[in-house]
Amino acid sequence: MSILKIDSIIDRLDQHQPLLQEMVPGTREAAVAAILRPGPQPEMLFILRASKDGDPWSGHMAFPGGHREPSDASLRATAERETWEEIGLDLTQHGRYLGQLDQVRANPRGRNIDMVVTPVVYILENPDVVMTPNYEVADILWGSLRDMHTGDSLTQRQSIVGNRPQAFTGYQVGNEVVWGLTLRMLDHFFGLLDPSFKPRGLEG
Repeated sequence: MSILKIDSIIDRLDQHQPLLQEMVPGTREAAVAAILRPGPQPEMLFILRASKDGDPWSGHMAFPGGHREPSDASLRATAERETWEEIGLDLTQHGRYLGQLDQVRANPRGRNIDMVVTPVVYILENPDVVMTPNYEVADILWGSLRDMHTGDSLTQRQSIVGNRPQAFTGYQVGNEVVWGLTLRMLDHFFGLLDPSFKPRGLEG
């Protein structure tokens, strides 16, 4: 599929002007790295977050990333620092910056959090680099862009919301499901590549 070829993705990101969310007093900033691995079937990197009390995204699939620190020169620097800390991948050495996607406002269910997340896209230039997850990451998985874009990996998962089980749409990656906030970011990514793409994510 030509729109999923790396050259096409690079061209789209070169032309893209990311939509920015409104920043108000108290809004927290974060950034994540959407990392592509080139090949006949390009893939995207996800982490399985370790279980942690008080973390609204505990045990979820996600992109590596986290909150912006005062020492971070930019949100791109935040994404690169957090990726190094979480999975031991130095994007300044082994990745190439391609651009940014639309910002996403995070609103995890049951939590009063106002946070704007900036997804930053990279291509992995050394596919053989060894990654070393830290205590925050339970696993690293690669998902097929094709299977996600076409919906071949589309599935549902159950989650407890307000003591009730609720089904959410997501992509099957290994034995895990990408849903919620990360799914919304993928919606923006696939919508950028393919104007006919219909979003599959919900607020989360």
